[in-house]
Amino acid sequence: MRYTLSVLFLSMLLIACDRSTNNGAPAAPVPHVSVVTLKTQPITLFASLPGRTTAVRSAEVRPQVDGIILKRLFTEGTEVKAGQQLYQIDPASYQAAYDKAVATYINAESVVKRYKPLAAAHAVSAQTYDDAVATAAEAKADVQTARVNLEYTKVRAPISGRIGRSLFTEGALVTNGQSSYLTTISQLDPIYVDVSESSLELLRLRRALREGKLKAPSNHEAAVRLILEDGSSYNQEGRLDFSEVTVDEGTGSVTLRATFPNPHHVLLPGMFVHARLVQGVQEEGILAPQEAIGHDIKGRPYAYVVKTDNTVEQRYITTGEMSNGQWQVTSGLSAGEKVVTEGIQNIHTGMKVSSSEQSKTDDSNTVQLSMTDPSAQ
Repeated sequence: MRYTLSVLFLSMLLIACDRSTNNGAPAAPVPHVSVVTLKTQPITLFASLPGRTTAVRSAEVRPQVDGIILKRLFTEGTEVKAGQQLYQIDPASYQAAYDKAVATYINAESVVKRYKPLAAAHAVSAQTYDDAVATAAEAKADVQTARVNLEYTKVRAPISGRIGRSLFTEGALVTNGQSSYLTTISQLDPIYVDVSESSLELLRLRRALREGKLKAPSNHEAAVRLILEDGSSYNQEGRLDFSEVTVDEGTGSVTLRATFPNPHHVLLPGMFVHARLVQGVQEEGILAPQEAIGHDIKGRPYAYVVKTDNTVEQRYITTGEMSNGQWQVTSGLSAGEKVVTEGIQNIHTGMKVSSSEQSKTDDSNTVQLSMTDPSAQ
């Protein structure tokens, strides 16, 4: 009897366990994620290079004769024109020298006039006449020299531009050949910007262009833009003029020069700026949303890709620079692949997910390329 009850109890227990298994909790729902389908698009690659502004023309105004400054005829910090008088040096001694030279020349010319008919009549020797002609020519040259020195007492602007402060005042003695200049003049419109690019990066860029990884920018795209010291953008575009033909041995860099319009004199010589130069155009570049890119504890970038079977794969990638909320992807992802942008915290490799396309519109196709970006390699 006890045996029969034990068998009956075990049978009922097995049935209960079977029902418990069939009526247990439902399976966990498949996580839902938002994705963006990657596509290729032209990407204009920039480099931001440090540089300084330089005047197109700069002149140090120096005296060419000795004397006392009688007048300063300009206002410091204003615009002056080429040929405009800036200083007046005491002309008294130079005026006297000029008058004397003129008198000497007049006398020499009169001697030549008297000797000419006498020489023709052989009343004086040909040598005497020739000496008189030479003396007159020398006197004429002395007049020209005296005239030039007298004119040099009027110190004039050699170029047009903005004049700086005067280092000498009225009453100061100045001399020809002195080491100190009187003032300086700088032409500010247009203005140069000299920037430095590493020779290594230049080699990478040229190799990428040669191998067809990058396309040379068009004339319109080759415009140079400036970022000022306060972080603001300069509102005029410049053009790249030339690059040095040699590499600086100390810095390993090449100097590039751009010219910028400067009508309002916002840029002054010596200012520190950053120039954004177009390096080239990547015809089939890939941009991935910032929220799709994560980094592991070693700093390596990765993205989650939803494969065709709706499973997730964590994939390590290589990125360039970020612009407008998008990373430039240089390797690891291909056009047509779907990267997860939302719901990343709920997934892992191999998990099955459901997905929907996230609306992601960004017409920008510019990415700033760092000087060590591997995409240029």
